[in-house]
Amino acid sequence: MSEYERSRTMSAQPEQVFDQAAQVEQMDTWLPDALHVRAEDPPSVTVHEDRTDEDTSATLRSRPDQMRIEWGTRERGGYTGWLQVAGVDSGASEVIVHLSFFDDAHDPGEDAVGVALDTSLRRLEEQVRLRVDGAAG
Repeated sequence: MSEYERSRTMSAQPEQVFDQAAQVEQMDTWLPDALHVRAEDPPSVTVHEDRTDEDTSATLRSRPDQMRIEWGTRERGGYTGWLQVAGVDSGASEVIVHLSFFDDAHDPGEDAVGVALDTSLRRLEEQVRLRVDGAAG
């Protein structure tokens, strides 16, 4: 089993960050480019991975009261993960993303996962900024 975690501080209220992250129809804007999530019958989703050109059945649960999103594969049990948002200072949030791979075949390796997590957090921060700026303007 391999586990990876990254965090990023964002200049936005935790609710704003969580609301952006939890929108299934907009996850493509911040997830790694090779992953696409399609809502099915909640909490069921389908994840398409460009690298393998495969669709995988998964679950995705949003827990607004905890500002947490949890996900994992249903059929193969290859991986799970979560995203947690917490307020750190007035107007700032910390976002933590954690991934667990139970099958080495699903684990892209530490370097690839680290780059994907860092890039995803940066993209999520940009989406939050665009949303907050758009609401303010």
